[in-house]
Amino acid sequence: MRTDVSGLIDHPDGCARCWWAGLDPVYVAYHDTEWGVPERDGRALYEKLILDGFQAGLSWITILRRREGFRRAFAGFDPEVIARFTDADVERLMQDTGIIRNRAKIVGAIAGARAYLAIEARGPGFASFLWDFVDGVPIQGCAASRSAIATETEVSRAMAKSLKAEGFAFCGPTIVHAFMQAVGLVNDHLVGCHRHGPCATLGGRA
Repeated sequence: MRTDVSGLIDHPDGCARCWWAGLDPVYVAYHDTEWGVPERDGRALYEKLILDGFQAGLSWITILRRREGFRRAFAGFDPEVIARFTDADVERLMQDTGIIRNRAKIVGAIAGARAYLAIEARGPGFASFLWDFVDGVPIQGCAASRSAIATETEVSRAMAKSLKAEGFAFCGPTIVHAFMQAVGLVNDHLVGCHRHGPCATLGGRA
């Protein structure tokens, strides 16, 4: 493996990847199959936003390794189910070693489910609510080095403000920008990464 000054890593399979994937097979698979791929399903977007909120103060690999545990604990991230969670469910989750046991984040996930349902109810839905911030088309990044990739942007600040106003928690502009990168609202694979081009191709208007 060789890492160049841009932050690209040349892997044994001949592919150049963004630095953050490292060599961890779980991380590499996530980088190659999910990160930066445009997601337009509202429930999946809710799940990822909540998981990014749980990541606050932690590494993403910590969350990624517990993702199935989170899915079991949070009813497959079905907002209709989570919105009905009670104090007893909060206490149950606080005892669940398969997730990050942070009371404020658990309560925030429940509040987010209720906010999601409110947005869905008034139409046209949560996915449209988020994609409207980029006019329905992913922002195509052109960073050739890790130092050129922003940690927050004007768009992520606007989205974070709107999400908070709707009732979501743990959605500051840095978390929201990481969320946008992950779900393909912005394509922030380095231009030399083997996934930059394919994600750009996937970024056409739905």
